[in-house]
Amino acid sequence: MFKKEFKVQAKWSAKDALDVSVNGKTHQVFIDDKSPLTISAAKAFKGDATKYNPEDLLLSALSSCHMMSYFYVCAQNGIELIDYSDEAIGILELKPDGSGAFTSVELHPLVTVSNKEMIDKALELHKEANKLCFIANSCNFPIEHRAQIKVENKE
Repeated sequence: MFKKEFKVQAKWSAKDALDVSVNGKTHQVFIDDKSPLTISAAKAFKGDATKYNPEDLLLSALSSCHMMSYFYVCAQNGIELIDYSDEAIGILELKPDGSGAFTSVELHPLVTVSNKEMIDKALELHKEANKLCFIANSCNFPIEHRAQIKVENKE
């Protein structure tokens, strides 16, 4: 079995939080040699609306992972992709005690293929991509796919 470790370092300082220009929930996340991410709570939870929040990042991870898994299964099946976009929508439910969880996510991939003969297979492969997606496999809520396929002949 192959295993890969991933590391993320989150940092926050009271000194920064006392600066009136910085929201007290705003912090930075460092990942290997990548640019730091500045993250806050979602606006609904009194965070800085101009910053990424954990909920945004979860939806981004699901959408991106599904797309990359989809690219893989399309390549395995000879499907030529022209364009791909997605809109992920997640439902977060809060409980009276302040805890909460995502209860569902819908992905809305809009895929453009080069041949109309590929439409049915291109739609079907979203199920296969979902089975392979590392992030989807790590979630305990349903992830629906409302995919649409368009055709654009290359000329």
